[in-house]
This record gives sequence, structure tokens and C-alpha cells, in this order.
Amino acid sequence: MIESSGTVREKFGIARDAGFEAMEVGSVPDMKAAEEIARAAQDSKLPIHGIMNMEHWRSPLSSPDAGVAEKTVESMKMSFEQAKLYGASTVLLVPAVVNGDVRYQDAWTRSQAHIRKLIPYAEKAKVVIAVENVWNKFLLSPLEMARYVDEFKSPWVRSYLDVGNMLLFGYPRDWILTLGKNRIAKLHFKDFKFVKRQAEFVNLRDGELDWKSVHVALGEIGWSGFATVELAKGDAAYLKDVAQRVDMILNGV
Repeated sequence: MIESSGTVREKFGIARDAGFEAMEVGSVPDMKAAEEIARAAQDSKLPIHGIMNMEHWRSPLSSPDAGVAEKTVESMKMSFEQAKLYGASTVLLVPAVVNGDVRYQDAWTRSQAHIRKLIPYAEKAKVVIAVENVWNKFLLSPLEMARYVDEFKSPWVRSYLDVGNMLLFGYPRDWILTLGKNRIAKLHFKDFKFVKRQAEFVNLRDGELDWKSVHVALGEIGWSGFATVELAKGDAAYLKDVAQRVDMILNGV
């Protein structure tokens, strides 16, 4: 989200000065690049709370080609190492993609089999595999997400709840109350306006998401943790405005 031609350290500084308290970063191809990010976080005193795996869309765990899925398995192992380096507590994972070639049941079965192989690595690194609800035609209801997570019977697999992504087919309050305090590892904040059922990214509180109901529901389940803003890129002034909007959401405005 940080629009700047500066160094990684300078970007972290921009986020800190805008008022953010922690960062989520994408996984990187090697540990040398990760070490640069770790130094930037330390120097700017802006901790990294989580990592988003960057391979899962290209190589979904639901692929009928085991070689394709294995690319994300290996990428996740690297992500755990990077999370451990940063002191991050989660790795975000898009678990599967349903499409014309991949049936829903197969996506469920294949992805769970691969994630089960990853649980020992997550436990060793003390990093949670956080499964996100996204526009992948999979895990379309809070009941399904709850069942999917529960079937692992592991504290190292939880939900990464994006409160915007279900707006086309559900309500954030319903998801929050159904998943409850213990299943939700982290939150993503984004907002949309819908034009002829097409979603358009807008700034927080400018879209159709009922932020008051999100605030109330999180209070009802007693949840606390990190919420990461996931919006379009922008400069320092834009990021400061976003941070102020987050404060309004957290204060129940």
C-alpha cells in the first residue's frame, strides 16, 4: 500500500509516521531479502505481525497437479522461516481455488491434505496458518469456514477474516459471531461500493460495509488482535488519512 520509490526502511518509516502500529508483508523469494525487511522493521520500530504467502494464487493447493500444489507447500515452509525471523505470528494462506476444472469437494480434500502436512512446520515455528476468505468460490459461508478450520483439530490452523470479501454474499457480523474469538487469528479491513454487482475498492468508511456492526460484533466475542488495512496504494498523506479512518472504526464511530 506504500507508494514510494524509497528503500524498504523508508517505506516502513512512512507507515510508522502515518500512525500504523504494525505491518503485514508478502513472502519474499529468499532469506536475504527477508533479512533486509527484518532490519527495516527493527530500525523503524514498526513490528511485522504477519506474512501473506505470495505463491498460493499461482500454485493453488487444490490443483489436480501435485507438482503445482507442491510449489505452495514449499513456499509456505519458507514463509514460516521468514515469520520466525520477523517475530510474526501468522502466515496468510488462500487454501484453494474452485474453477471449471476443480470441483468444490476436491478443493476441500486436496487443500486439507496439503495443510495437514504443513502443520508440523507451523508448530515448530510457532506460527499460525491463517486461512483467508477470498474471491476463490470456496468457503462461501461462515459455517463452512468454521467446519474447515475445526476439522484440522489444531491450534495452528485458524481463520484470517477479511471483513470486506464476503459482502457480495454475506455479512461481516454473521461471520464474526459464527467464527467466534478462538477461530479468528487476524482481520483484513477493506471496503467496497457495488455497481451492478461489480465491486469497486473505496477507502474505509466510504463503501457499503457496516463498520459499526463489525465493531459491535468484535466486542461481543471479546476479540483482540491485529487488523491490517488492505487497500489501494497511496502516498504519506493518503496513508495518514487511512490510519485516521481505522481509528474511527476501532472507536466505534
